[in-house]
Amino acid sequence: MSNPGVSEAAQWRADVIQDFARSELFERTFQEGMELVEETAAYLDGAGRQDSKLLSRNAALAYASESMRLTTRLMQVASWLLVQRAVREGHMAPAAACDASYRLGGESGAAASREALPSPLSQLLERSERLYERVRHLDRRMYVEADDNQPATSPVLAQMARLKDAFGH
Repeated sequence: MSNPGVSEAAQWRADVIQDFARSELFERTFQEGMELVEETAAYLDGAGRQDSKLLSRNAALAYASESMRLTTRLMQVASWLLVQRAVREGHMAPAAACDASYRLGGESGAAASREALPSPLSQLLERSERLYERVRHLDRRMYVEADDNQPATSPVLAQMARLKDAFGH
């Protein structure tokens, strides 16, 4: 599918992005991500509040720090997934999804020791880390490494395209 005025490389990247957005892998990842966001919110607003009240001062600080890292990580993943869904549904052009502002940010800071954290929080942290790494891998494959893997343009075809543009045929 060729669009006038769009380079072969840009079209190739748009096809890769749209193919992913329409895939079963995207559906499963989107579902998992949104369920994890909901489960985390329910825990932090419910049982997690009670769990945190039972912790020592140091463990409570670790709980606060790790719960913030958890919510930040999940919001980055959810945002990325919503961009892919917007592409799938035609609300965003694949080229717009390539903008650096939609890439996953790097994780910052060292994680606190989880030994004193409540088990449900530790489990949510582990699951969110695995999901984040999978989404980061997808992000790199689709938006960063895609440039390295795009089909090479034939010099002959490139010259033919220039001649067509120059002579209007």
